[in-house]
Amino acid sequence: MNKNLKIILGVIYLICLSLILFAFFNFVDVTQITDYSYIRDNTKILIDLKNQNITFFAIIFLIFCIVWILLLGFGSPIALISGFIFGKITGTLITVFGFTIGATLLYFLSQLYLKETILNYLPKKAIKLKNIFNKNEFFYFMVFRFTGGLGIPFGIQNVLPVLFDMKIKNYFFSTFIGLVPTVFIINSLGEGIEKIIETKYEPSAFDIITDPNIYLPLLAFGTVILISFFIKNKIFK
Repeated sequence: MNKNLKIILGVIYLICLSLILFAFFNFVDVTQITDYSYIRDNTKILIDLKNQNITFFAIIFLIFCIVWILLLGFGSPIALISGFIFGKITGTLITVFGFTIGATLLYFLSQLYLKETILNYLPKKAIKLKNIFNKNEFFYFMVFRFTGGLGIPFGIQNVLPVLFDMKIKNYFFSTFIGLVPTVFIINSLGEGIEKIIETKYEPSAFDIITDPNIYLPLLAFGTVILISFFIKNKIFK
């Protein structure tokens, strides 16, 4: 790619990231948006707004997911909100599509700016590992995503395959399939929170923990974590 174009893309990315961070720290009151009363009072407004034009609302949220992952990397809060607004099925579809596109764009930019440097300085052992990975990179990365990235933060997961020079096509589809279980679990948790708010005025901690809409997704999430630790200890020790 032309050097000037790479510089322009890099500058645009940094400007967008700076604007997002500036807006968040100056216009978002974290204390307010995490307050139960505020969430309860605004839930009906949000759901009614969605129901008026669900297609438009879903497209806007999809774009939001793409931009969020591309610029900020981490995704669990967004998956939770998606389940809260759209439910676990529709929410999972929107979130997985958005996360996959955003992660792929981030991976593309990482390849653009980091690939040559990383590949030039890879030690011999890493090169051997790269060759093994590339023989079945789709399957390996899909399992990696399926297990929640073995505990590695989502933002780092998205750029890690630069080490192996993974094909973008394989990256996209393995990410799309591999994200489904974890995203579905988090969306289910978000839907459960919405149902509790809808049916209970101010639930106690016991009400929340013992509600099947909450503890079942948490148990499933815990199972995924245990599987990821098992794979990490047995295969990647």
